[in-house]
Amino acid sequence: MCEPTATSLVILDRDGVINQDSDDYIRSVDEWIPIPGSIDAIARLSRAGFKVAVATNQSGIGRGYYSDDALAQMHALMYTLVEEAGGHIAALSYCPHLPNAGCACRKPLPGLLDAIAQELHLPLEHAWFVGDTGKDIETALSRNCRPILVLSGKGERTLASLSPHLRAAAVVVPDLAAAATYILTTTPRLP
Repeated sequence: MCEPTATSLVILDRDGVINQDSDDYIRSVDEWIPIPGSIDAIARLSRAGFKVAVATNQSGIGRGYYSDDALAQMHALMYTLVEEAGGHIAALSYCPHLPNAGCACRKPLPGLLDAIAQELHLPLEHAWFVGDTGKDIETALSRNCRPILVLSGKGERTLASLSPHLRAAAVVVPDLAAAATYILTTTPRLP
C-alpha cells in the first residue's frame, strides 16, 4: 500500500467541530460559541501552510429557523476570530437544503467538497476531513479524503454507533485542537 501524499487542504465540519452544537440548531450569532481550542487549532493549521476550508450542512435555513443573514453573521464572527488568532479560512461551503430536498450538496453527498476543491484549485484526494458524525466520515471517504472523527459535538454518540467499516476508516481524537496536532505531526512538511 502506498503512503498518502502530502496535502495542503484541511476541511472542517462546523457545528460540533469548530463551535458548540445543539440539537435545536445554532440560530444566531449569540448562540455561536467556539469550542475551546478550536479557533487556535485553525490558526495553527493555517500558519503551517494548510488551506483550511469549512463544509457544513445548514438545513436550519430550509427549516426557517434562521435566515441567510443570520448565518452570514455567524460566519463573519468565525472568520474574525480566526483572523485575530493569526489564521485564515480559505473557503466555506454550506448546504441550506432540507434532508429530502434532493440536492447534491448535503453531506454525505460530496457536493460541498467538490465546491471547495473547485474554488481553491486543490485536489481532494488525501485531504484531511474533520467531522463529528458518520455522515462526515462518509463524505470524506467518497472523495478519498482522510477522515478524523472528533468526540466533541455529536462525536461520542457517533463513535458508539459507527459501523466497523467507518470506525476503521477514521482517526478518533478528542477535539479539533487534537486533530490539528495529529495533522501537523503526521503530514509530511508542506512545500
